[in-house]
Amino acid sequence: MSSELLKLDHVSLAYDTAEGLVPVVQDLSLCLEKGSIGCLLGASGCGKTTVLRAIAGFEPLRSGLISLGDTVLSAVGSQVEPEHRHVGMMFQDYALFPHLSVEKNVAFGLRRWNKEKRRRRVQELLALTGLESSGQRYPHELSGGQQQRVALARALAPEPELLLLDEPFSNLDVDTRERLAFEVRDILKKTGHTAILVTHNQAEAFAIADRIGVMQQGRIAQWDTPYGLHSKPASDFVADFIKREALMAQRAQAYLRGEAS
Repeated sequence: MSSELLKLDHVSLAYDTAEGLVPVVQDLSLCLEKGSIGCLLGASGCGKTTVLRAIAGFEPLRSGLISLGDTVLSAVGSQVEPEHRHVGMMFQDYALFPHLSVEKNVAFGLRRWNKEKRRRRVQELLALTGLESSGQRYPHELSGGQQQRVALARALAPEPELLLLDEPFSNLDVDTRERLAFEVRDILKKTGHTAILVTHNQAEAFAIADRIGVMQQGRIAQWDTPYGLHSKPASDFVADFIKREALMAQRAQAYLRGEAS
């Protein structure tokens, strides 16, 4: 029996503008197995965030299908509403409620659960994310890394079938970003969640993902394991992209160590 959970089948997306229809994503297909972490990796404007928004239900399809298990989430003229997709989302800016404590932020999506079940779930997630002693604190009292963990706990709280992460580490410094990418991977593997993130940062992608799609102008140039991308790039574009990003990461690390001006 197939363990495939998320499937995008020949998906195309476009924006309506005053000048007419502008294609953003063209004929994009991918499959992600249950319990795997996928990543869409590419430069700004390549269409990766638009794909994530389509999976979440915020963008209608121009063609193709998006399915989660046996359920078709999106097709032309047919769309399951975002709140009924069993999909969680962690935003780039975390979107925490400043007037709510950490516990209440995590519990926000559990309002229909009974009080005791809600309390147990919140405590379970605070322990999982290392925030046991921070439940009564407020977002402004936390570091960026702690806020990111709160956002992750809140997204996981309703037990979604799929978790979407939109540039989740981009507001953090380089060292914290890579360390937290490994931490998030460990948490998702412990819980068995299936997830897909978008990023422009190769180090993040390689730290967290089982499968990576390198995007080029609204298409996936290669959907492969991190090892496969390095050892057998499917095109000159993929090879150049991987080498260029790796060189930029090395220069950033050297700058932080004071080895470069």
